[in-house]
Amino acid sequence: MAKVPRDHGDNYSPEIISARQDFVGQGRGVELKHIKNYSFDPHLTQGNVENFLGVAQIPIGCAGPLTVLGEYAQGDFVIPLATTEGTLVASYNRGMKLLNQSGGVRTTVFADQMQRAPVFTFESAREARAFAHFIEEHFDKIKEIADSTSRVGRLKSIERYHASKFLYLRFNYTTGDAAGQNMVGKATYAACLWIVEQNPSIRHYFLESNFATDKKGSMVNTMMTRGKRVTAEAVIPRKILIDHMRTDPETLDLHFRVANIGGFLSGVNNNGAHSVNGITAMFIATGQDVANVAESTAGILCVEITPEKDLYISITIPSLIVASYGGGTGLATQRECLEMIGCYGRDKVYKLAEIIAGVVLAGELSLGSAISSQDWVSSHERYGRNR
Repeated sequence: MAKVPRDHGDNYSPEIISARQDFVGQGRGVELKHIKNYSFDPHLTQGNVENFLGVAQIPIGCAGPLTVLGEYAQGDFVIPLATTEGTLVASYNRGMKLLNQSGGVRTTVFADQMQRAPVFTFESAREARAFAHFIEEHFDKIKEIADSTSRVGRLKSIERYHASKFLYLRFNYTTGDAAGQNMVGKATYAACLWIVEQNPSIRHYFLESNFATDKKGSMVNTMMTRGKRVTAEAVIPRKILIDHMRTDPETLDLHFRVANIGGFLSGVNNNGAHSVNGITAMFIATGQDVANVAESTAGILCVEITPEKDLYISITIPSLIVASYGGGTGLATQRECLEMIGCYGRDKVYKLAEIIAGVVLAGELSLGSAISSQDWVSSHERYGRNR
């Protein structure tokens, strides 16, 4: 069987890329017209992709500007959204307009931590219990070892969970402007080597036990936070909602309560409408690890009618995993999208999290209003894939 061409000296050179394109194109009877057209040096993708062949060109639309009243994001931002779903940009743009007319969206980053979760096995539950005490008593030493592996990663705490003769640990870190999964894996591995040396009662351990729930939605992350825990909230004046969305606070409040029960019955991890749409479109545009959408889909929507008969609405994203530095954020088009919103580089990750939360709230308002006013299908007929 023929193998994909590789060059162990320089696997990102024009020659080897051309050889792979020929292998895929001519060898498979496919003419590559668009995949092989790109505007950057392929060497920039080293560390992001292997056997570089070309690019997938995903349309990017812009919505906004969106007025964000955050602690880190302050001002008006034009939002890049990469998507193939018609109506998405138009819907988010509509929600942003509503937020702007209501004075903007207020955002708050509440917590920040990234996990690695090793598990240790013992002969009995009592040995597991003794080990839990050891972890508590030696936290400072464990932290010293873990922190020594990174310039920015810092161990905050270690949660301990027991079942049978197993002890599951959740190492919680801050990771600077990086998403940090690899960073915390390296730090926890170093800590585990020392822990094993000190505890001959350990029969075995695995660096990851599935308790960090990498790239999977989970209740533990909804409760305890993975990535950034961020809230976006706004008060929409009654008249503005009626004039621009053809619905009213009472109808949206009723829809929220009915949908809340529907979400409970179906077992979803998000009682809102579609926060993952905006998150995914921004992830693709800004070079985030798109698989982290699995965790970032969790959302807690809250709707109230104020004493003035206006609409209060908020959404909390408890596990938003984003980066403003490292990973795919330095790639050519992804960096440009981050620069559009002033979020590329160090000390920008909280700003990015606040902007994404504001975008998500705009989408919740827009789709919730469309469903409540019976505009949902007609909007897709006009702009989307139904046309």
